Amino acid sequence: MKKLLITGASGFLGYNLCQYAQKIWDVYGTYYNHKIDMNNVNFVKVDVTNIDELQIVFKQIKPDAVIHLAAASKPNYCQDNPETAYKINVTASVKIAKLCADVNIPCAFTSTDLVFDGLNGPYKESDPVSPVNYYGEHKVKAEQEMLSIYPKTVICRMPLMFGIPSPHAASFIQFFLTTFRAGKSLSLFTDEYRTPVSGLTAAKGLLLALEKGEGGILHLGGKERISRYNFGHLMAEVFDFSKTLITPCLQKDVVMAAPRSPDTSLDSSKAFKLGYNPLSLREELEQLKDKI
Repeated sequence: MKKLLITGASGFLGYNLCQYAQKIWDVYGTYYNHKIDMNNVNFVKVDVTNIDELQIVFKQIKPDAVIHLAAASKPNYCQDNPETAYKINVTASVKIAKLCADVNIPCAFTSTDLVFDGLNGPYKESDPVSPVNYYGEHKVKAEQEMLSIYPKTVICRMPLMFGIPSPHAASFIQFFLTTFRAGKSLSLFTDEYRTPVSGLTAAKGLLLALEKGEGGILHLGGKERISRYNFGHLMAEVFDFSKTLITPCLQKDVVMAAPRSPDTSLDSSKAFKLGYNPLSLREELEQLKDKI
């Protein structure tokens, strides 16, 4: 099998991608702090901001393709630590694009729906970017510089994701479930809209992008635009919890370090035409019901 190098393999998306990709690739995953054990996946400790370490990994593994996930992905952290986050989100990403360009191998990079200000969703790939926080700004900068260095890079803008957690990284629904199971109230935004997908669906989309993407930008959102409040109601239905535990609140009333966009729903028609086919959110949650 061909070798696939996945950076940030111990994170939520990395964990789900490794699980799925190992069926068709010889998978190598990088981690920085948290090594995980997974059959048929080779884990390598790497600081992606260190070009010497990256060069050694590329030289030793000789990957046939790369999916670059490693990131400082929490908007509040990026807002409070912009220089450190920039090194991870931009500088390291550009280095990886250059290494892929040097050997002319497929490269997919995970960006975010937060490159948009949320005032004109749903967004197509051709819509102008308009980030409102440092995390979104970093991803825009990485997108532009990676494509400049290596036009074959497939920039995959990811939506809100949920599903089976890695041993070290959960998705947002783990907090929902913990709160539900404790019988506690859960306040959810009625004015924030996204197009969520499961980690498994995202993994399938990334491998499709790696296979069929010809460079440029690709949105990998789900087919349903939904608020966090309504998503919580759907979860309560599927997991048999009382909806009375859920109370509405407004994103605009909650002060956070990083400003947030109200509606970053993605139009993923381009990916759908390539064969990307997310299930409905109800179907996604039903499949997860006995696994989380």
